[in-house]
Amino acid sequence: MTKVKPVLLGLEGGVLTNEERSFFAQLQPFGFILFQRNCLNPAQLKSLTNDLRETVQREDVPIFIDQEGGRVARLKPPCWPDFPAARVLGEAYEKDPASGLHAAAQHAREISFMLSEVGINGNCAPVLDLLVAGASDAIGDRAFSADPDVAAACGRQMVENMMACGVMPVIKHFPGHGRVKIDPHLDLPFVDAPLEVLEQQDFKPFAALRDAPCGMNCHVVFNAIDDAAPVSLSKRAHDEIIRGALGFEGLLFSDDLAMGALKMPIEERGRLALEAGADVVLFCRGVLEESQAFCADLPEISDAASARWERARKQIKNCHCEEGL
Repeated sequence: MTKVKPVLLGLEGGVLTNEERSFFAQLQPFGFILFQRNCLNPAQLKSLTNDLRETVQREDVPIFIDQEGGRVARLKPPCWPDFPAARVLGEAYEKDPASGLHAAAQHAREISFMLSEVGINGNCAPVLDLLVAGASDAIGDRAFSADPDVAAACGRQMVENMMACGVMPVIKHFPGHGRVKIDPHLDLPFVDAPLEVLEQQDFKPFAALRDAPCGMNCHVVFNAIDDAAPVSLSKRAHDEIIRGALGFEGLLFSDDLAMGALKMPIEERGRLALEAGADVVLFCRGVLEESQAFCADLPEISDAASARWERARKQIKNCHCEEGL
């Protein structure tokens, strides 16, 4: 692929500013990620995604969004339909697996068609984290279930059906975010669970979907893995767990490096996350001056990351909708 900077960037509003156009054209980010502030109505959003492609002169530039359903949805009524949270799909599966799988597949397909209509070709979903009693609601009903087998089964349906509809899925948040007591948007969470427990529960859905094309890590310190750094900044977590024990070979995104969990200067975060093992880093706030500072010292995308992205794109091309869903 054309050498680009390994970053997904947010933008300020519903229309590109001249300053953003100039910055994006010169920087050539790997892609973009959109939020509710960017999504006002279908006509406006289609124009914006067209504008982003024209600005970087790449028709295939990845444009992602978080459209899980439930409370994490950037496209909202009245312009777009309301979709249920993942927990609703998991409950359907727990009552009747066949019906639950059908619901998860249909959920993924309908969201994918909606995104494609406005020029969005990637979705940061599904969440494979577990529903854990007593944890922060940072995950909550975004999880399919407390049962890792249910999460894996529903997640598989989401991944395969998004791919079949031409939308790139991103499983999240490696290696399992469900136990946090603090929302990483605000501060850095720590998890004390023993490695054996994590392996038997939290890690299982991610291991089951190790063949997914893309994934996202998390800003969580697992004391059993690396008590000195969150996963997003831990080479040990990437090498020994995500790429090692879990066997994930897809393109790996960092979680948003603008989050409150990280305290170091903005200028250092991207480099540290890439050195730890992320292929592409996210900086989502959309404030131009901050994005410029964040990207100032980023290298070009690595050959390994480019190869992973090409494999991911081939997976999409080779996946076809199944009739009868």
